Amino acid sequence: MTPRATRTPRRRTVLALAVILAVMCGFLVRLVDIQVLSASANVKDSIDTGKLGTTRAIDGARGTIQDSNGTVLAESQLVYDITMDPSAMKGLEEAKTKPKLPWAEASDKIAEIIGESGDAVRKEVADALKANPESQYVQLKKGVNTDQFLKLRALDLAYLWPMPRSVRVYPNGAVAGNLIGFISGDGELTGLEQTQNKCLSATKGQESYLTGRDGVVIPGSQQEKPAIDGGTVKLTINTELQWYLQQMISEEVKAQGAKAGTVTVVEVGTGKIRAAAEFPSVDPNDPGAANPEDRGSRIFSTSFEPGSTFKAITAASVMEYANADASTSITGASSHEEFPNGAVINDAFEHPAYDYTLAGALIDSSNVALSKFGDMVSDQQRYDELVKFGVGSKTAIDFPGEASGVIHPVKDWDYQSHYTTTFGQYYTVTAPQVASAYQAIANGGVKIPLSLVESCTDGTGKVTEAPAPKPQRVLDATKDAELSRMIENVAEQGSVSDLIKVPGYRIAAKTGTAQKPDPETGAYKEGIYFTSMVGYAPADHPEYVVVVTLDEPTRVTSSAATAPAFQKAMTQVLKTYRVQPSTTPMEPLLPKYK
Repeated sequence: MTPRATRTPRRRTVLALAVILAVMCGFLVRLVDIQVLSASANVKDSIDTGKLGTTRAIDGARGTIQDSNGTVLAESQLVYDITMDPSAMKGLEEAKTKPKLPWAEASDKIAEIIGESGDAVRKEVADALKANPESQYVQLKKGVNTDQFLKLRALDLAYLWPMPRSVRVYPNGAVAGNLIGFISGDGELTGLEQTQNKCLSATKGQESYLTGRDGVVIPGSQQEKPAIDGGTVKLTINTELQWYLQQMISEEVKAQGAKAGTVTVVEVGTGKIRAAAEFPSVDPNDPGAANPEDRGSRIFSTSFEPGSTFKAITAASVMEYANADASTSITGASSHEEFPNGAVINDAFEHPAYDYTLAGALIDSSNVALSKFGDMVSDQQRYDELVKFGVGSKTAIDFPGEASGVIHPVKDWDYQSHYTTTFGQYYTVTAPQVASAYQAIANGGVKIPLSLVESCTDGTGKVTEAPAPKPQRVLDATKDAELSRMIENVAEQGSVSDLIKVPGYRIAAKTGTAQKPDPETGAYKEGIYFTSMVGYAPADHPEYVVVVTLDEPTRVTSSAATAPAFQKAMTQVLKTYRVQPSTTPMEPLLPKYK
């Protein structure tokens, strides 16, 4: 039997141990709760409260721009700026234990990888040390690719530091460069890089963590919210067609001695722009190499008097408001006419007085005859028709720098402009507006707004289609069919008919020659023209509209200058999309005179 004196201290010891154990269990439970069960919340509180933690933004990659077939036109790539610490290299070289790869040998290997000479690398480092023996920074090469980075990392040099950064790359160079745009050195966006920035922009992520006094990250304190990469913009453009048309218009601009040229291709049934080629062009990889005026898109920014291409719209107004048709005629239109209001109108060629039909006036492109037809309707009616076909309004694309064109209110039309507006003067348009007007004619009188973007697929994979365009009827279907037949007769009987034929296909087309005003005097420049041609095919079942423009051609100054480019462009479009040849013969030719 244990004496009482012995039992009492033992009980006290057990009780003390029990108390200590209970306290330790409490601490342990609390520790598990703090560091395991509630770790994330506690770390967040410690980071948020009093800013005790370190937070670093995580950048996502900017999205890609693709053509209609998925060909990448713009993307972001990771590159590395290679820097080194000269003093660290010097310290290793001077240490008792020599490095595995001495600087003399390492510098040659570095140089070989980054595309420099060993002597150049050594001199750069030596110069830095000479200027400052404690120098810790020299940049050896900017923008090396991932393959080069991996080779440099394999050298295992403690003094070499690759600094990663994201750069914008345009794999197809100047192909569609004027449309795609670029990101300037100061971050300014142009072209589609600007208009589609919301889709392309990445959402930043965030990394947070706690560190001890020695700067070491506390285990378990790291929290990360991943970045979301930018989305993918899919365009309506066909890269292969775009490439061909850019090469072709470049050649034609040079052959015709012009300042610039463009080709616009629109799908009749959808209003989608399949190509928008121009020269001079810009390579977004090196925009500084192009003249400032060549870095945007002339297709959208240049407005011009359409000239004879919009005589078809005058015909549409006469058909709609005066119930005219292809055989409706006027009396005695000569090549020079003085009208009762004092206006003087001339044709581009000498001819006797003809009783032109409406079809004949378009075929011969007679300014005088169109002026007389224009008198059949009021100025307001012709104005309304021009507006309905898109004059004076930007396209639905609203491209950066896009011009809306100019159409003066009817109250500002004087005795001369009352007539000149019948043959495409005293108002201006852009190439897309011309394409849009003829898309409506080719589409049975239904105008579909032009589009350049198909969709945006965001970083999560969600696809947002571009808003569906709202078609608008601008001309009665029967009258439109009559007008389309007249435009086909222009292509068949007009002055450039032999130059624009595409074997196997019926073509509808109209040329335009516009005088260019002098910005200083306001008067037209003598012998200086902006020429254009627009048409669609097959005329019996239209699928594509093509617009070609040349700014100030000098070899041939009339609209005939655009005929070779139009024929080449239309041929390639029909070939690219494998459009079936015309299956029905053309109706009998329309008479030009009564």
